[in-house]
Amino acid sequence: MNYIVLFIFGLAVGSFLNVISLRYRPGQKLLDRKIIGGRSHCPNCHKKLNWYELIPVISFLMQKGRCRHCGHRLSLQYPVVELLSGFIFSLVPWHLKNFQFPISNFQFLISNFQSITQLPNYQFLITLIWILIFLLFLLLSIIDLRHSIIPNSINLSLAILGIILVIAYPKLSHSLSWNPNFSGRFSFFKYYALPLDFLPLSIVNSQWSIVINHLFAALLGMAIFGLIIFLSRGRAMGMGDLKLVGALGLIFGWPDILMIMALAFIIGAIVSVVFLIRKKKKMKDMIPFGPFLVIGASLTFFLGYQIIDGYFKLFGL
Repeated sequence: MNYIVLFIFGLAVGSFLNVISLRYRPGQKLLDRKIIGGRSHCPNCHKKLNWYELIPVISFLMQKGRCRHCGHRLSLQYPVVELLSGFIFSLVPWHLKNFQFPISNFQFLISNFQSITQLPNYQFLITLIWILIFLLFLLLSIIDLRHSIIPNSINLSLAILGIILVIAYPKLSHSLSWNPNFSGRFSFFKYYALPLDFLPLSIVNSQWSIVINHLFAALLGMAIFGLIIFLSRGRAMGMGDLKLVGALGLIFGWPDILMIMALAFIIGAIVSVVFLIRKKKKMKDMIPFGPFLVIGASLTFFLGYQIIDGYFKLFGL
């Protein structure tokens, strides 16, 4: 029942994300009064919409995807974004509830919303942060697809949320002893995650381990993307993608960032080839890379362990 309520609330938030993404223009602030102010209206006839025309998903279906005033066909973006937002609000808490993070020989399970070791506030905070992260993922994907730009404010917000996660994670295990595998403790690879062995043992065993881990992931991602931008002279990807991968490094840490980048490149390559074959894009055309990074991050969050486990089993490792 709780997840149904969260899903419905997510639909309403998705409607708000639609307003921001459709009204946003490059150079504007995301929360500019011109963007979030004023009543919603038809993009064609500009007729202001009544409350019953603004019910997420339902209004779109009842009106058969058209404006009831002028008959203009409405974009599928409206119900798709609303549904994705609903799934974010329901699936992210569900996944965190059922995901087990390995802590040495102790399996830490986020069992429910009320108890997380002895610090329920941190569990709620981390769940809320991950929901916000995925909402920003959704918003930046829409904007990047529409305008081929990732607003700095979104990348900065993601980086800040990543820093908060790094601070909050150790609080989950404050009563447990620190151990050399701490850098992999909150990895979505579970026990497949490897610590940064090139660091001195005194640092690996310290409470700074997770900070160094996530900072290393951010710098590694930015170094790889920076090299690609330099070699391609900015044609392969933009600075927004570089900033985004840095934020993802802060959020996910090492080695998860490697899977995110690998999946983004693989999926991006497949989509690009399909577009070329179907002649929807030419070789010189740019394809926004931000959404592919978001897809890679989402797959790592929800299926990271299954992917890496399947990979090793496939090769008998």
